[in-house]
Amino acid sequence: MPVPSRVRSQQAFARACQVIPGGVNSPARAFGGVGGNPLFIDKGEGAYLHDLDGHRYLDFVGSWGPLILGHAHPRVVAAIEQALRRGTTYGAPTESETELAELIIQAVPSIEMVRLVSSGTEAAMSAIRLARGSTGREVIIKFAGCYHGHVDSLLVAAGSSATTLGVPNSPGVPRGAVADTLVLRYNDTQALEDAFRTQGARIAGVILEPVVGNMGLVIPTTEFRSALRRLTHQHGALLIYDEVMTGFRLAYGGAQELFQEMPDVTVLGKIVGGGLPLAAYGGRAEVMKQVMPAGPVFQAGTLSGNPLAVAAGIATLRELREQAPYPYLEQLGQRLATGLIQAAKASGLPHQLARVGSMWTLFFNPDPVTDYEVAKRSDTARFGRFFWAMMNRGCYLPCSQFEAAFLMTVHTEAQIDQTLAAAREALAEIG
Repeated sequence: MPVPSRVRSQQAFARACQVIPGGVNSPARAFGGVGGNPLFIDKGEGAYLHDLDGHRYLDFVGSWGPLILGHAHPRVVAAIEQALRRGTTYGAPTESETELAELIIQAVPSIEMVRLVSSGTEAAMSAIRLARGSTGREVIIKFAGCYHGHVDSLLVAAGSSATTLGVPNSPGVPRGAVADTLVLRYNDTQALEDAFRTQGARIAGVILEPVVGNMGLVIPTTEFRSALRRLTHQHGALLIYDEVMTGFRLAYGGAQELFQEMPDVTVLGKIVGGGLPLAAYGGRAEVMKQVMPAGPVFQAGTLSGNPLAVAAGIATLRELREQAPYPYLEQLGQRLATGLIQAAKASGLPHQLARVGSMWTLFFNPDPVTDYEVAKRSDTARFGRFFWAMMNRGCYLPCSQFEAAFLMTVHTEAQIDQTLAAAREALAEIG
């Protein structure tokens, strides 16, 4: 198949490399995991991205998850425009912040109080500080392959671009910063039991993605989830769900609604800001009242609760609440997964298809992916060839084997069928 010309993207990337490290402002946007250079985007519209060279792509990245309603959704755009006319930032409280907080509390089963911040990294960092501050303990358990932003104490055995680029531990993170971070294997219930048996009195909290999106999509076992809740409760540690990806995506109340579980603290991002920089962390009232100025645990931010981001978040959550698109997204996800499995089987290539709702990953791996060690055995070179074969057929996928893909409410069954036709050709091509 002829490769589309991407001259303007190449020129834009060369220009960016002169002034931006690696030419991108987040390593997840680099194409290090698939080879070649990133496309530069001109605009997003509905289910599509348009690059500088005039090519159109069905988007299965959705800005890495926030755009569940698609690009430039009219209700979200109108809300931002209305807020913009009143000013961009005040550094003072607004009623809209309270309204968004109320929407979050109504949606997420475990949250009684919530604090707005500007990024998922900031929310995860603050949740960890809150766990340590409220318990008086220091040890945090995280799981290899789970990514919780570029927080020093959590940037060890991280997923996301750290996995893609082969840098699970970053220079510049001092040994002392991770001395009290205990890294376990995801879905390893016995290791979790052992950790609490030997260090339970020192463990402040456990943080995890309840459905992992940062080593590709990995689903927790029922036994593992049950042990997490039982052990943290038994030992007085806080259970922290990082629902930056899963919040408002797997269900309106996130993974915890889907699984009918109640963590102590929840980290939110992406969809909660409607595509603008906004995140949040929340939980039980007695825990959240430890946050300054109600309590002693410090956290602050000049742009926290920014009026534009809050407006986008309110508009997005209202739309999701009113339209209730989750059965439709499940239907699309099932159609896509069934077709991809059939196509991969026909190609004869080793594969696994992992999906929960509108999140999915096609692994080039002969074994079911249950944790980071298994994920790392995936054939990343084959994934890179598949990525470019799909891109050349107008389908924009995550540029890493270790990132989940996303469906949006604006995707149609016809577009899913178009994607499956492209996948059949692509898999035959790379086989």
